[in-house]
Amino acid sequence: MTHHSDTPLAQPFGPGFQADPHAVFARLRQQGSVHHIALPDGAPVWLVTHEHDVRHGLADPRFSVDKQHSGNGFKGFSLPPALDANLLNLDAGDHLRLRRLVAQGFTPRHVDGMRNHIQSAVDTFTRQLLGRLEADGKADLVAEFARPLPLKVIGDLFVVPAREQSQFSEWISGMLAPASGAELVESIGKVHHYLVDLVASRRANPGDDILSSLIAARDEDDRLTEDELVSLAFLILGAGSENVQHQIANAVVTLLDHPDQLSELREKPELLPTAVEELFRYAHPNLTAIRRFPTEPVDLGGVRIPAGDTVLFSLASAHRDPARYPQPDRFDIHRFDKHHLALGHGLHYCLGAALARTQIALALDALLLRLPGLRLASAPQDLSWRTTFRFRAPHDLPVVLDPGGPTGMV
Repeated sequence: MTHHSDTPLAQPFGPGFQADPHAVFARLRQQGSVHHIALPDGAPVWLVTHEHDVRHGLADPRFSVDKQHSGNGFKGFSLPPALDANLLNLDAGDHLRLRRLVAQGFTPRHVDGMRNHIQSAVDTFTRQLLGRLEADGKADLVAEFARPLPLKVIGDLFVVPAREQSQFSEWISGMLAPASGAELVESIGKVHHYLVDLVASRRANPGDDILSSLIAARDEDDRLTEDELVSLAFLILGAGSENVQHQIANAVVTLLDHPDQLSELREKPELLPTAVEELFRYAHPNLTAIRRFPTEPVDLGGVRIPAGDTVLFSLASAHRDPARYPQPDRFDIHRFDKHHLALGHGLHYCLGAALARTQIALALDALLLRLPGLRLASAPQDLSWRTTFRFRAPHDLPVVLDPGGPTGMV
């Protein structure tokens, strides 16, 4: 077993990483599976890169998501308790208790019942994008489509007024990729106050929505605490909108950059569900899973990881591991493999997986199959990306419509 020494830790998440994360992960994978490294802020973490070890670790209950098991005072986002008591920070008992309270709203059957509502939102934002393209000759697909779509879908589930949905999105954005420490603190404060107010107003005027049923579970049955209630709303609204937004943007870039596969997809739209799974593997925005803390020393990938240390499982590295995926750097819509890790694995498998899949498939159908003239306004390498060790997605996505190209829209 390898033990860590006092030599300075490598810092792989620098400028080279921002330019090409997959090249950095490929180098690390060749050197071994488990690496003791420093994050950009200097904090030491263990980074796990081989698919087998990432998959194994995500399902191993000895790797806790609860910060109380951190031995080195891990702070992360330093969220207030009202946002911190969410499913991503809770282990088995509390996690399952809270998950059961909301799971009903996210079952494949329930999502199927929402399909027409999602399709109508997709149609609205496709028309909005088209209108902007026709008026200006160019449009930002993130601002006109990828950001507002999941916000509307998840916001409507919670009955968040439309005018407040984009404001909420900006605050979440300010948390995930803040320009400064001050913006991070300010964004967290605004999200916190907004959700506390939302819960208070819904408590006064309950309706037939997820938030009202959670409030009833809190007030009538005492099945969750007030902090857990607000934290659940935070997680579902934040993760439910942000992750889908980035996945749609990354998927559009990938498909427009692979015109041969895109034209095959247009000819055979029945391949779309398979393509969505390959896009989760190839272009998923989340580069690492949420950090874990071993509750006891754990041997993984030939390395002993001490209890309490911070561990990051790299989803992006696992998804490009040649030991698991033949020709992993090749995007292939025929690679039928739903066993990727993009939606989690084990206890923390994504609650909103069915909702995410449905939104992404309907979005790509509208954007790429019904707008065959759509293309990037610049070369893919000239796009501006938001890249941190946690996630990677375009800041904005300028697109144009080929002149005279059929739009396919009714």
